[in-house]
Amino acid sequence: MAVIELSRPIEGVVQITLNRPRRLNAMTNELVQGLHDSLDEIAVDPAARVVVLTGAGRGFCAGLDLTGYGKAPHTESLGKLQSSFAVQRHISSLIPRMRSIPQPIISAVNGPAAGGGFALVLGSDIRLCASSANFSAAFVRLGLSACDIGTSWLLPRLIGAVRAQELMLTGRTFDSAEAYRIGLVVDVYDDDALLQAAYAKARQIIALAPMGVAMTKEGMWSALEIPGMQASIDLENRQQIMLGQTDDFREAMMAFIEKRPAKFTNG
Repeated sequence: MAVIELSRPIEGVVQITLNRPRRLNAMTNELVQGLHDSLDEIAVDPAARVVVLTGAGRGFCAGLDLTGYGKAPHTESLGKLQSSFAVQRHISSLIPRMRSIPQPIISAVNGPAAGGGFALVLGSDIRLCASSANFSAAFVRLGLSACDIGTSWLLPRLIGAVRAQELMLTGRTFDSAEAYRIGLVVDVYDDDALLQAAYAKARQIIALAPMGVAMTKEGMWSALEIPGMQASIDLENRQQIMLGQTDDFREAMMAFIEKRPAKFTNG
């Protein structure tokens, strides 16, 4: 059984399903490498406009599989410390990879998202969850730091430092209602309505020009790293002038004037 399942539930959407339901989709080297490979494949697929990330069974992702992760690829000859560091980098590099692909990633959190699973939620571009979902920066409960897999950078920027510090220092589990209240997720849905809500959100994105969407994703993440407003404006200026030279921009203008839906070709 494949630990990562790729499907295309509607045109333009690639769904990545973490598929280790008996272990709440906990992370092993096979699952993490499968995610890397899937993201690499999707990034260059012109038919893939949006990614929906979810889990099989009753959980999203329980984080590291404590019964054994295995080795990172190509590390068989390394010492113990070097091998452990390679595993850490194998997992943590997923978050920059999620950010770097041009397609927006919608996480459809269908149950527990703890530790590394919580980090995958944070690394997504849009976050939806089922009423049964819960979340935790669980690393600290294992005697480790809660600052792991990008969480220390992402969480304060998404929900504010005050709330992020409390969640990271306690490692407590919080439910879907709290996730919505603090702004971690866009909305909460009945469990059986979650994926359809994710597809509906994806359709809104698919209706837009592909490069405009890709540049928006790139720009909004870059703006979180830029220390000053003027530098963000400088980046925005360049994006707008570049996109204004595309066929899709001209099509959007004509469609607006002619009062019809635009037909984008990524040209």
